Amino acid sequence: MAGSKYEQSRFRFSANTLRRIKADGSAARIAIASLAGISLIAQIRVPERTVTGTVISSERDPKIRIELPATAHYIGADRWPLYDIADCELHAFVETGTNKIVRRLYWIQFEQYLPTRPDLHHTYDSLRTATLGGMSFYVDTWARPANAPTRPGSDVEHMRGLVRAKGYSLPGSMMSVRLVHLLDDAKRKELMIIYSEDLSPTGFTADDLSPSGRARNHWPEIDKALLYRALAQVKIVQPG
Repeated sequence: MAGSKYEQSRFRFSANTLRRIKADGSAARIAIASLAGISLIAQIRVPERTVTGTVISSERDPKIRIELPATAHYIGADRWPLYDIADCELHAFVETGTNKIVRRLYWIQFEQYLPTRPDLHHTYDSLRTATLGGMSFYVDTWARPANAPTRPGSDVEHMRGLVRAKGYSLPGSMMSVRLVHLLDDAKRKELMIIYSEDLSPTGFTADDLSPSGRARNHWPEIDKALLYRALAQVKIVQPG
C-alpha cells in the first residue's frame, strides 16, 4: 500500500537532466549521490512487519505479535519518513457495516526517529497508563470529528488515505484511545496503538463531549468503557 502513495515519477530523471549528465561529469556524480539517497528513502517505504489475517508480527522494535479480533479487516500498510525526521510504519484494520462506513478502526504504528536527528526524543505528558501484554503504555482518549483538520503529511493523513483507498468512509465523529509504549530510555522509538469507534451510538457528537460541550459530564463514563473495550480487543504476545 505504501508504494501507491508515491508517484514513481519522483524517482525518474527528465530527458534534459539525462542530457546534462552525459555532458557534465559533475552532474553525473550528483546524480549518483541522488540515487543513493533515493535508495535509502526507498528502504523506509517498504513495510517491515508482516500481517497474517488479523495478526501483526514484528521481529524488532519491539519483537512482538499483535492479535486483533477476527472481525477486523486489514486494509493495508504505509511506511514513509514522517516529516523527514522519523521512520514511520502504519498498519490499519477496520470493522464496517454494509455501507462501508467504519465502525471500528485499529491503527498500529511503529515509529523511531532517524539517525540524522539525534536531538529528537518522544515526549508524552499523560498521567494515565495501562498495561497490555506485560508492556506499559501511556493512555490518551478523545472524541473528534473524523475529518478534523490535520497537518499535511501527518500520520493521520496517511491513515485516512489507506481508508479511502479501500473504498471505506469514516463516520462523522469518532472516539479514540491512544496507547503509546516507549521502547528505550532514550525515548526515540515507540509503538503506538489507536483504537477508534464510531461515536454516533452514544447519541452525542464530538462537540457535545468537548470540554465546553453540553454533554461533557457523560465523557468520563464513555471514556472508561472505551478504554476497557480497547484493552479487551487488542492482544499483545511477547516471545518467551
